[in-house]
Amino acid sequence: MKRLGVIGTMVWDTIYRVGRDEPEEEWGGIAYALAALDAALPAGWELVPLVKVGRDLASRGTAFLRGLERCAPTARFIEVPEANNRVTLRYRSLERRSEQLVAGVPGWHWSELGPFVQELDAIYCNLISGFELDLATAMRLRHAFRGPMYADLHSLLLGLRADGTRAPRIVPRIAEWFGCFDAVQVNEAEMALLGDDPLAVAATAFDAGVRLLVVTLADRGAVYFAQGEPDLSAFPRPTAAGPLRTARLPAQLAADVRDPTGCGDVFGATLMAQLLRQAPIEEGIRSAHRAAARNVEHLGATHLRAHLRGEILHR
Repeated sequence: MKRLGVIGTMVWDTIYRVGRDEPEEEWGGIAYALAALDAALPAGWELVPLVKVGRDLASRGTAFLRGLERCAPTARFIEVPEANNRVTLRYRSLERRSEQLVAGVPGWHWSELGPFVQELDAIYCNLISGFELDLATAMRLRHAFRGPMYADLHSLLLGLRADGTRAPRIVPRIAEWFGCFDAVQVNEAEMALLGDDPLAVAATAFDAGVRLLVVTLADRGAVYFAQGEPDLSAFPRPTAAGPLRTARLPAQLAADVRDPTGCGDVFGATLMAQLLRQAPIEEGIRSAHRAAARNVEHLGATHLRAHLRGEILHR
């Protein structure tokens, strides 16, 4: 079996939805990506979560993990003594929300992470908290690991105010961050933080070694930048050459809009699974759009794997 390492953070979400006074509580964060990968991984691949969970929610985290089917036999979350990360989401519309984080789970040091990656074949990294890896650790990981790495930069581009509110921030040394990954995902607002000219940002990414850059645009779909059909497993990474290819692929709209939380995570995880099966980029993005649309029809990450596979309609 080939092994896909998954870096991210389990989050306990409290969600205030439009038109509802009472919140809902549910697993979030990397739980969405784990569920989507469990549903979409090609045959011959299994999941290896590289995820820390706080002691206060460790038993619930174990129960979630046991609900997945594609995990390696020894897969487990790493229990830490700190309180688990918790996020309060307040939706003002389907696309606008505020986010407030109470963080406890620490990020990875290379001395901790290094031994886990020796037997992996690929890595999916979703910076849910933005603190999972610092740049030095990411660079050590890139230097040591020869397989393909997909990164959703996500909360790397969010700062943390004193009250826990997340707010957009400019990330220094972004070219060095780009250089750590083969494929990078950001959303439209995050792309704007990286520079005024999307083509210039894409050029910076490809000069640093990125081979696929995907920008999600909510209900308008996603734009990608690539040079041909990149082989993400090729090492040493080829020097960027030739014109960038770019296109926008429209989204698939959900029939029943229930919960937009986690759509970007489901999109990226599904795209990663498609890239592992060596699907063409546009075919992979269409599959990712279908999965994201199904996610909108489901509440939370629990039982999401089955919903994405069409085994149940509603939780």
